[in-house]
Amino acid sequence: MSGQSSIEAFGELQPRAVWKFFGGMAAVPRPSKREERIRKHLREVAEHHGLAVKEDSTGNLVIDVPATEGFADAPITVLQAHVDMVCEKNAATEHDFDTEGIRLIVTTEESTGERIVRGDGTTLGADNGLGVALALAVATSPDVVHGPLELLFTVDEEDGMTGAKALTAESFRGRRMLNLDSEEDDTLCIGCAGGCDTNLSWTLKAAAPAGDEVCKVSVTGLRGGHSGCDIHEGRANAIKLLVRTLLRVSGDSLQLISISGGSKRNAIPREATAVVAGPAGLLGALQTAGAAVAAEAVAESVEPDTSIVAEKVAPGTATLAASASDTTTLLRALAALPSGVLGMHPKVPGLVETSNNVSTMSSELRGSSVVVRVGMLSRSSSASRIAETAEQLASIGRLSGAEVATGNEYPGWSPNPESALLAVCRRVYRETFDADPEVGAIHAGLECGIIGKRVGDMDMVSLGPTIRGAHSPDERAYVSSVERTWRYLVALLEAMARG
Repeated sequence: MSGQSSIEAFGELQPRAVWKFFGGMAAVPRPSKREERIRKHLREVAEHHGLAVKEDSTGNLVIDVPATEGFADAPITVLQAHVDMVCEKNAATEHDFDTEGIRLIVTTEESTGERIVRGDGTTLGADNGLGVALALAVATSPDVVHGPLELLFTVDEEDGMTGAKALTAESFRGRRMLNLDSEEDDTLCIGCAGGCDTNLSWTLKAAAPAGDEVCKVSVTGLRGGHSGCDIHEGRANAIKLLVRTLLRVSGDSLQLISISGGSKRNAIPREATAVVAGPAGLLGALQTAGAAVAAEAVAESVEPDTSIVAEKVAPGTATLAASASDTTTLLRALAALPSGVLGMHPKVPGLVETSNNVSTMSSELRGSSVVVRVGMLSRSSSASRIAETAEQLASIGRLSGAEVATGNEYPGWSPNPESALLAVCRRVYRETFDADPEVGAIHAGLECGIIGKRVGDMDMVSLGPTIRGAHSPDERAYVSSVERTWRYLVALLEAMARG
């Protein structure tokens, strides 16, 4: 790929209002749970355009947008998006998400020839910055016809959905809502999975490593991606590949010094690393195992860039390590944890019903112990399967001596094919594009399920422009799709205003 860097290239993109607002957001750091700067930015945007804005104690924003003249009696429409983003970067990319905005690149995708926008070695934040930008462009463009609008911008969607969980029936007035967080421009989404976090923690006694060699094993080059949207593709999980490699040479002789992998609960891990001690010949054994497991990953998961590298660590670098027996128990427990698709929906062909992602792994020395932590996000459109999966993970943890914590549950969104809003959305799509949209549910989590449960009596549809590679540095937005979504949203809002 080649292209223009940064926001200077945005002048040529259409619709200009959408890209202007997106570029402004990209310049502002907005990690989950640290959204104060982007909230300030959005308040300033609203006030600059004379729009009333209120903020609740959690940080959610509601911006009131008066109707186009002549349409004040139309029902209120809520345009909803979240302001935070997943912060992932390539290992070689220097970027501080807490202090730096996203460096934007406008380029051409080689495989399709389409114009795209991406980050410079980082996530782009199109999920869900483009949803926010579309809503702001609608609110501030004088040629867009609409009834009364409420722009509902929530916080912390990516790391717990705590913004949506804080909403009540009094948070906003509208009871029909367009969620702008979908990622396929030819699809109207009317349902999503719920989720639950499971965290395991092992405390392993440590002593000076007894092995003759100390080696570092690194798994890199995986695609990663969204643990809801991409889980059905069978993408390799770096944590699981690392564990497979170590077990292949273990023979109850490895001693774990440190281990880490992944960084976000809702992203498939792209990289993982471990430092281990073992008998003479360890380096050669790890190199052989790494080459074999990498070849298997390429064949199993279509991961052509998989790399598993073993190298010696300088003597004296590692002072403490878990015992060989504790290391083996830990690795076997990690191998037992399911990761990927666990079941397909029995009534919706092609839809994943249940999955689990082994998302994050870390270790630290605490006194004379090595503490290892693993975080997982399970998703399902079935409440009973979520509970069953959480119990399975907890059982593996307890059997291997781990402390278990579950929480951060959020409900799914049950589809309503008879939705009045859906009927309007389908009609307008057909009139706009002379084709019928796809209508369905997704395995990823959307805030609609929580909002429907918290607020009640909501009629909701989710839509948005096509985004690929969300939750990874491969994230990219398609310029033509943003323009197409804008065209549709403008037509839809006018139709809704006219009743």
